[in-house]
Amino acid sequence: MAENLREGSAPEADEPSDTVRLRLDLAYQGGDFYGWARQPSLRTVQGCLEEALALVTHQRGKRAGSQAAVWNPRLVVAGRTDTGVHASHQVCHLDMPRTILESCRGHMDVDPAEALKRRLRHLLPSDIALHDLGLAPAGFDARFSALERTYVYRVCDRPDDLDPRMRGFVLPVDGHVDLDAMNLAARCCLGLHDFGSFATANEGGTTIRKVLLARWDRVERRSLIEPPAELVEGSDSARMNYDTPMMESGLVCFTIVADAFAHNMVRSLVNASLRVGLGKRSVSWFADKVEHPVREGSTGPIAACGLTLEHVQYPPDDQLAARAASIRARRTL
Repeated sequence: MAENLREGSAPEADEPSDTVRLRLDLAYQGGDFYGWARQPSLRTVQGCLEEALALVTHQRGKRAGSQAAVWNPRLVVAGRTDTGVHASHQVCHLDMPRTILESCRGHMDVDPAEALKRRLRHLLPSDIALHDLGLAPAGFDARFSALERTYVYRVCDRPDDLDPRMRGFVLPVDGHVDLDAMNLAARCCLGLHDFGSFATANEGGTTIRKVLLARWDRVERRSLIEPPAELVEGSDSARMNYDTPMMESGLVCFTIVADAFAHNMVRSLVNASLRVGLGKRSVSWFADKVEHPVREGSTGPIAACGLTLEHVQYPPDDQLAARAASIRARRTL
């Protein structure tokens, strides 16, 4: 993940009255994307979304000096994900001229934002899902207004539980992991720390982050449905006939919640935790890496496939602007 804080920058100027800010909530399967951020000649989530926006608003191919105004869609995201990382809940915002938004309505008898949402859904590829699009409340900034982000990394350490259908979302590892040891390591992350051993800062930024929750759990074997009561009262074989285990049953999952994340931070923490869980490193080694932030090879990032951005939390609408202003300040310990 790229750094979500831009320390030392000044607040953006107020948008002109002829511009509206839109909030987009979406999900994507990251396996075929070179991350979120737009890159020349590479398929990225931001690139696909902005291309679709340019098409649906008839801005693609326009040149400066043409009769119609030239507008280039530019998305601001809550957290930039790396190549191969997924999102079940990503948030971004977009500033759009009112006239262009109004033109999206066409012959639809709906408000312009709803019309844009419907048109975008028809254009986006199957590995991006637009869950919602609407007018953003005053002061909303997808990146700087966010209170916290939640990521989950999914691991399978039992061959009997390995499901090939989940290969794009789960990392298989050799050997059973020690959850107790991994959770002792994870507790070292809680609070405000410099995660320089596990992350790299953007130019002018820091790797200081506040982690609110970090824990490893094994998903209990659960069934999607409960058998009818009359069958439960019968034989055990009747219950087995209705046994439909959830796909995540048996997996080991790392859940981490923080106000923001530095580049490669979660995947590097997972890699270090798994080294502890597989008996290759000690909890004291992990704790020392948190206490003394030095970037080196043994704390590099693990494969991206198991990582998903699960949630982005925002404060109440009347606190959005204040949150965005406060988070821009340069952070220190």
